[in-house]
Amino acid sequence: MKIKVDYDLCESNALCEAMAPEVFELDDDDNLWLKTEETTDENIENVKRAVAACPRAAISLVE
Repeated sequence: MKIKVDYDLCESNALCEAMAPEVFELDDDDNLWLKTEETTDENIENVKRAVAACPRAAISLVE
């Protein structure tokens, strides 16, 4: 599955980074960056938690 971020909705509040730091990162200007767009067996559960925790529903998983 691929990770998609709607940057127009994203508030860069770092909940996703806290849940899946191996995938999400905020830079020094508080811009969200994806370290990878692909999920793996190792990160999928953390990514799903990050998707569910996003207050603006800016993160999604697509096939």
